[in-house]
Amino acid sequence: MGVAPPRTHRILVVDDDEGVRALLTRYLELEGYEVEQAGDGASAMAALKAHPPDLLLLDVMLPSEDGLHILTRLRKDSDVAVILLTGRDAEADRVLGLKLGADDYVVKPFSPAEIAARIATVLRRVRPAAASTRLEFDGLTIDMTTREVAVRGQPITTTAKEFDLLAFLASSPRQVFSREQLLEHVWQSSSAWQSADTVTEHIRRLRKRIEQDPEHPKWIATVWSVGYRFEPSP
Repeated sequence: MGVAPPRTHRILVVDDDEGVRALLTRYLELEGYEVEQAGDGASAMAALKAHPPDLLLLDVMLPSEDGLHILTRLRKDSDVAVILLTGRDAEADRVLGLKLGADDYVVKPFSPAEIAARIATVLRRVRPAAASTRLEFDGLTIDMTTREVAVRGQPITTTAKEFDLLAFLASSPRQVFSREQLLEHVWQSSSAWQSADTVTEHIRRLRKRIEQDPEHPKWIATVWSVGYRFEPSP
């Protein structure tokens, strides 16, 4: 397990399967989170109003009221981070969940470690700490507030999407993301609507801008047959 996050991060786990709730609660508490549970939509909405969490793990297939309906209601007056949990792997379901306002989407069966990694990534993105608004590595600086990039002190010009892509990757060092995941998180799109080659092209442009040798990149590594990851050090 990694470094535990602050205790101020509260997670609400909503799933009608008591075993799933218990497993996630036990693992996330070991990771340092405060966790609350709910087994249906009514108790989930009550918990959200009584003790608003930092992030909601929401099962799509709930009795009485499904998770997508709960998400639709929630987004009328709340911007709490939401990761959907579902046994359905249809792309249309993933796209619909993201369009309704989910921050991420995880298909069952999953490992608690994967859920913890997704939570950490989403929380960094939607609840950035003041100290993390400026990412500094060996010769590379990424300022989240001013959206400026510098290499060895020299300003680098990037397009809006190039910056978003670099900032997203650099916020989760060494975590591998597929092109499809990057489409979802950076472009809020999917391969059904936009070619994954868009990601490849933006990676190529970023490397030309920030890498001393784009053919042998130092920062943005290719994980063959999987995707890309940001390397925080040489």
